[in-house]
Amino acid sequence: MPSPPTSFLLRLALGMALCLTALAGEVHILVQSSPLAGFQYHAGKSLWHEMRAGDRLALIREADNPHDANAVRIEWRGQKLGYLPRAENRAVAAAMDRGEAVDARIAKLREHRNPWQRMLIEVFVVL
Repeated sequence: MPSPPTSFLLRLALGMALCLTALAGEVHILVQSSPLAGFQYHAGKSLWHEMRAGDRLALIREADNPHDANAVRIEWRGQKLGYLPRAENRAVAAAMDRGEAVDARIAKLREHRNPWQRMLIEVFVVL
């Protein structure tokens, strides 16, 4: 029987080109690239000029969120930026619920009127 990180990778990454990154003896495998949901409602606008592509993000599971049972909150330096999009959060939420190691970073920042176009987030499973 495969370990939980392997099963998570098989479900999420099958058919995708995987990005491997070795950091401090760990392997990070890219499993999701998504826009940030809710940018306009949280601290992103006030922190915009401090954030940089490559900055690490915290993923916080909100299983008791009244709007989305699979909610995964995104924070930067303890400040709430928004969420993984509801349509794309189920596998990451399930992995977090199983205790699998996941990590995230800012992949891209761009000035845009549409808040869904402002920040791209990458989510990794950590082996």
